[in-house]
Amino acid sequence: MTKRLLITGASSGIGRALALAYAKEGASLCLLGRDETRLAATAEACRAAGAADVEAATADVRDREAMARLVEAAHAARPIDILVANAGVATGLSPGQVLETPEAVRAMMAINVNGVFNTVEPIIPAMCARGGHLAIVGSMAGVRSLPYSPAYCAAKASVHMWADCLRGRLAPHGVAVSLIVPGFVETPMSTRTKSWQPGAMSDAKAAEIIKRGLDRRRPVIAFPQYMYYAMRLFTFLPSGLVDGVMRRFHVDVPETSEREAS
Repeated sequence: MTKRLLITGASSGIGRALALAYAKEGASLCLLGRDETRLAATAEACRAAGAADVEAATADVRDREAMARLVEAAHAARPIDILVANAGVATGLSPGQVLETPEAVRAMMAINVNGVFNTVEPIIPAMCARGGHLAIVGSMAGVRSLPYSPAYCAAKASVHMWADCLRGRLAPHGVAVSLIVPGFVETPMSTRTKSWQPGAMSDAKAAEIIKRGLDRRRPVIAFPQYMYYAMRLFTFLPSGLVDGVMRRFHVDVPETSEREAS
């Protein structure tokens, strides 16, 4: 049976790679993104790869009403089997900087937290009625705090907790929830960060791992696994020790160009 997926942030990176991975299996795709040109290119690539059908719509996940309309319309056209809340941006601190720009922080939170809520909430009642699968993209930054990305860590930690809560709450209704916890993936967003990136992999390889985990309906899809377990271990070690070690690394995380709407 042909799967039907809705993927946000499908214009590039993990979202685009995951769409292509499912397209090769003849999936039906509803792709959402903000960059119309890049989104159209992704949609065309998916059609060429063998997708059963592809719908593409520009969308800003911060717009709750617009996202509700898009998600509900996509599901009404054909029930969504897997919804992937992937859209997100990163922001952080440069060496010597101690305070993130408040407007940038709030813009990032609106996309990375509210955007996930706005994507997932509209489909929950429908999936509870017929079953389905929710996939929420988090980050290693949501497992243990990093001194160079305070707000980003806070956003991803929020998303992790929400996914965990949803998984327990929705399981009796036949809805699976998978939390995706990637490490360093070679995407336009990650290439802006200047740091040591252990275990970095291509977006295509990341999509392969994610798809395999989703096919098996795994509750947590974390990769590389050694990094995930290391980050989990760090939460049990003395905070001062871990913080001191992390401060020794030279990390430059560019500030997002997004700004809080006035």
